[in-house]
Amino acid sequence: MAEVSVRNEGLLLVSRYLVLGLVAAIFLFPLIFMMVSSLKPDAQLLADTSSFRAFLPVGDVSLDNYFAAFDRAPIGRFMLNSVFVTVTTVLLSLVICSVAAFSFVYLEWSGRNLLLSVILATLIIPFETIAVPLLLLVSRLPWLGAEGLEWGWLNTYQVQIIPWIVDALTVFLFVQYFKDLPRELIEAARAEGASWLAVYRLVVMPLSGPVLATAAILKALKMYNEQYLWPLIVVQDEAHRPIMVGLGYFFQLDVAWGELMAYLTLISIPVLLFYLLMQRAFIASIASTGVKG
Repeated sequence: MAEVSVRNEGLLLVSRYLVLGLVAAIFLFPLIFMMVSSLKPDAQLLADTSSFRAFLPVGDVSLDNYFAAFDRAPIGRFMLNSVFVTVTTVLLSLVICSVAAFSFVYLEWSGRNLLLSVILATLIIPFETIAVPLLLLVSRLPWLGAEGLEWGWLNTYQVQIIPWIVDALTVFLFVQYFKDLPRELIEAARAEGASWLAVYRLVVMPLSGPVLATAAILKALKMYNEQYLWPLIVVQDEAHRPIMVGLGYFFQLDVAWGELMAYLTLISIPVLLFYLLMQRAFIASIASTGVKG
């Protein structure tokens, strides 16, 4: 009986890994196809799509598409712009949204529940419905630039950063996490004479590692992956364009599929590296969501 039980457990474990491997393969196939296709000339790429050769680096394989992609678009500049906008937005968002959530949870002031409800209600509003009003607003806002007071934020970094610093999802994540923190710690700090700023800085934030990691990951992925429609509207010069807008360079006149695949591969590298660096924090943050203060 013991041998049968061990054998059944072994079969169950093997079948589980087979299923997980199949699911992983389904998700990896598009990435493999993209990376392999980026190494092939267009004629071979299109010919191989009808067979399993599309997933194999066989035939006339080279890095020519990558060199051609750099000639077609200023990829380095676009990449730096995207990284700068993403990192700046994430850092400012973590600070401002956490302060806002702290005030909603711990401070007593009139209308806080109503304001929080209004903020959360913005989650159901599609961006397309506010794109034009937001464009008209930012095109008339003042900004203190190198040449003094300027009007209009078009073709700048701030127009890609400031409208997206505060969002309802990030505020909601912090609010829910702060509600689960032990109230005794806050009360003890206040009893010792600590100000609300000291409580936020010395008590609440040191305990907020999981929610900081979760909010940072979600915000970074959203900012990097969705830098297309809004920058396409408000940024017309190459000096400030993010990486996603550069996709249009590969659909002009004739579509260079190999170069396009090379460009998409380059776009994916920062996201994959970011996930590999943050996966442990992300897993820990998910595991901690079921643990109450």
